[in-house]
Amino acid sequence: MYKQTITFGDVLLEPQYSDIVSRKQISLATPLDYELNLEIPIIASPMDTVSEWEMAAAMSKLGGMAVIHRYNTIAEQAAEVEDALDTPNCSVVGAAVGVSGDFIERAIECYASGAKVICIDVAHGDHSLVSEAIDSLRRELGMNVHIMAGNVATLEGFNRLADWGADSIRVGIGGGSICSTRIQTGHGVPTLQSIIDCAQTDRSAILIADGGIKNSGDIVKALAAGADAVMLGSLLAGTDETPSETFRNRDGRCFKAYRGMASAEAQKAWRGKTSSLEGVSTTIPCKGSVYNVVEELLTGVRSGFSYSGARDIVELQSKATFIRQSHNAAVESSTHILHR
Repeated sequence: MYKQTITFGDVLLEPQYSDIVSRKQISLATPLDYELNLEIPIIASPMDTVSEWEMAAAMSKLGGMAVIHRYNTIAEQAAEVEDALDTPNCSVVGAAVGVSGDFIERAIECYASGAKVICIDVAHGDHSLVSEAIDSLRRELGMNVHIMAGNVATLEGFNRLADWGADSIRVGIGGGSICSTRIQTGHGVPTLQSIIDCAQTDRSAILIADGGIKNSGDIVKALAAGADAVMLGSLLAGTDETPSETFRNRDGRCFKAYRGMASAEAQKAWRGKTSSLEGVSTTIPCKGSVYNVVEELLTGVRSGFSYSGARDIVELQSKATFIRQSHNAAVESSTHILHR
C-alpha cells in the first residue's frame, strides 16, 4: 500500500480576494520561541559552503538567521559565532552540533560565545541518538537555550522530537538540490507533503521547512502549508557572504563551490574519509551580495501573500487554498517561451 504525495511543483495557490495596496502592509515576522523572533522567515543552512560568520552577520541584519556549520574545530566554530556577533546589528546566530563525539563541548563553547540557537544537525532526526542528545544539551545548557533538531519527514517523527524537547524542528528529508538520500537509500517524503503532514501536529514546536525550495513561490507554498520558517541552502549559495572557494572559467565567469555535507568532497575535507555518500558537489554562478538575493526573494514572497490577501503568516495559512496542477498546467506556469 502507498499514499499519494505532492511537492511544490504539483500545486498552486488559488488567488484570493485582497485589499492589500502595498507590500509594506505585510509582516513576515515569525517567532522561534517566546523570546526569540525573526523579522523574516529565512534561515541559512549549516553547510560549509553557505554559513560562516559573514553569512550569519548578514542574515541577522536582514532579520533572519544563519546556523554556522559544525565541520571545523570547536574553537573555529566558536570564533565564527563571536565574529558574527561582533558585527554591528547582528543579534541572532545559531550553531550546529552533531549527536556524538565532541558535540556537548561544541555546544557549550558556541553557547558561551553567544549562539542563541543550538541546532542538532543530522540527516535522520527521528532517531534515539537525537533524543539522547537533546537530554544531554538540556542538562548542560538548561531550559533557556533554543534547541533546533532534525531532519524529519513525518508527523510521528515531528511529534517525537517535540516530545523529546526540541523547540524547532527541520522538516524535509532528501529534497535538497545537492542531496542524493532518496536515490541512495530509497527513503524520503516530498518536502511539501512532509510540511502538510507535520503541520497537523498539536505540539508547539516550530516547523522549519528544509529542502527542495527553488524560488520565492516555493517559500510562499511552504509557509502556506504550515511552515513557520524555511531553511535555504542553494538559493543562498554563490553569494559573496558564503565561505566557499571562488573559481573563474576560461571566459572569466565567476563561480563558487556548493556541496552537500554528505558528499565525498565534504566528508574528505572534515574527517579525511568517505562513508555513506548521500550528496554531491557542484559550482554555482556568483550571485553578488546575499542582501540583494534575499531582498529579491522577499519581494516575491510578499507579492505571494498579497495574492492570498494575507498580511502575515498566520493569515496566509488560514486563507490559502491549494490546487493540483497537471503537467501541462506546470508548463503553462513556467516562462514557456524559453522552452520553444
